[in-house]
Amino acid sequence: MNATDLLWLLLPLAAASGWLAARFEQKRHARQSLDLPSAYFKGLNFLLNEQPDKAIEVFIRVLEVNSDTVETHLALGNLFRRRGEVERAIRIHQNLIARPTLDREQRSQALLELGQDYLKAGLFDRAENLFLELAEIRVHSEQVLKLLLHIYQQEKEWEKAISITRRLARVSGRNMDDTIAQFYCELADQDYAHRNYAGAREHLKRALASDDKCVRASMLLGDIAAQEGKFRDAIGYWCRVEEQDMHYLGEVAGRIAEAYKQMNDEQGLYDYFRDALQRHGGVSLALAFADVISHRDGVPAAEKFIVDWLRRAPNVHGLHKLLELNLVKAPDSGRNDLLLLKGIIEDLRAQHLGYACGQCGFKGKTLHWLCPGCNRWNTIKPVREE
Repeated sequence: MNATDLLWLLLPLAAASGWLAARFEQKRHARQSLDLPSAYFKGLNFLLNEQPDKAIEVFIRVLEVNSDTVETHLALGNLFRRRGEVERAIRIHQNLIARPTLDREQRSQALLELGQDYLKAGLFDRAENLFLELAEIRVHSEQVLKLLLHIYQQEKEWEKAISITRRLARVSGRNMDDTIAQFYCELADQDYAHRNYAGAREHLKRALASDDKCVRASMLLGDIAAQEGKFRDAIGYWCRVEEQDMHYLGEVAGRIAEAYKQMNDEQGLYDYFRDALQRHGGVSLALAFADVISHRDGVPAAEKFIVDWLRRAPNVHGLHKLLELNLVKAPDSGRNDLLLLKGIIEDLRAQHLGYACGQCGFKGKTLHWLCPGCNRWNTIKPVREE
């Protein structure tokens, strides 16, 4: 028998051996798969019977036998965290990380989940350390940087927030200069509170260098100048708001008027509000100009201005101002009726006061630069100017 004949005889034998080996392997996997669902059903049964600790023990034992269940454990830990059971989520994710069989991707995902557990529990230091580790190896970089930014904002660590935001902007490809400007304004606010005006000015210059449309920086620069008695400079800073975002002009209208009064520049005060009103016609400007006219030319002149303005732009704020002016010279016999009408108008006017977020609709009575509702910067504007 030559080699060729021997080869033809061995080929069927090799094929049969391969088939038997494959059959044996399938049966072995089938036996293992039968054990795995039964363990999971047992764990789920514990969960349904509100025995989560026993369920965790079952799932951890399954993980020790079969590392293919990592995704299920990650999902389970995420579920516990969402339900507010952070300690159990931490336990699951810590046990996952301790497994030597995890590959790099599985380990990084488990670290990310554990960091979010710590964040949910308020353990910011632990969460920060994990996120910094993940950021260095560039795993889940954009998500990790967002989580770090959240921590630094909560902790008011604005220098770190600036650094992380710059990294996040590079990774995400988004322009975040306006957010960085807000962080510089936060630093300036801290200096301003401690009367460190030089430090505050330096931070505000950096804010405007980052975002020349930063209204907050111009407002605070004006406040500092006014505190130092430099009222002409203060007016210059506040007037920038008109070019940056005229929606906020009403926020500085009263400050501009007071600065002109401090300089005894009645004509400058009158000219500024007259010209600004012609350019924009905002509600706050009109109301402030009515006060200027009343002080300079008397109540009747202010009444005439308000009536003319209401004919062009009817609104409850103007009507409320007109009633205030009428009360100044109203006789006692008609005063009660005017007060009643003024109270009704005030209820209507309250619906058009305050501030609102253009993103999530949050409403408040004070101006927030960071929206408490959607946690975004520069989204809240005065309602009255709308």
